[in-house]
Amino acid sequence: MRHVTVRMTAHDVDPETAYQRIRDFRRYPDVTETVREVVVHPPGPDGTVVSDWTVRFRNGLMCWRERDAFYPETLALGFTQLSGDFEVFEGTWRCAPSAAHGTDVTFDAAFDLGIPTLAELLDPVAESTLRTNIERILTGLLGRVTTAPAPLADTAAPVHG
Repeated sequence: MRHVTVRMTAHDVDPETAYQRIRDFRRYPDVTETVREVVVHPPGPDGTVVSDWTVRFRNGLMCWRERDAFYPETLALGFTQLSGDFEVFEGTWRCAPSAAHGTDVTFDAAFDLGIPTLAELLDPVAESTLRTNIERILTGLLGRVTTAPAPLADTAAPVHG
């Protein structure tokens, strides 16, 4: 399984505002050409949401359905693919105050394309494309963003804790 982490600082955007923009998936197609379509279904009894995604991925489209869980008390959300073009796609978004007067946003994901014989060739390309797509989404949602410094130690709390 391949892992991708993207850390960016959104300048002049407070963490609560950044979190609310990130969790508003319906806006993504309006702020970046990377995301073609997002259909967000009504929340379930547990507060999770199912969303259907169509995203430009290299020279084609990738489609999947995911379950999204929101944790406003920690400004985090988690997602897990339910079906679609990935074999596995799951991860988190986190927002935290930045020393640079804004918000540090961290996107962490694990994925598996499900093609073991081509993984060595395809996974690095998929990782690079995913990283670029996340950077474009964040720029569209939050305006001026720059690469955030890596944390001194991995002290992130669990998404649901």
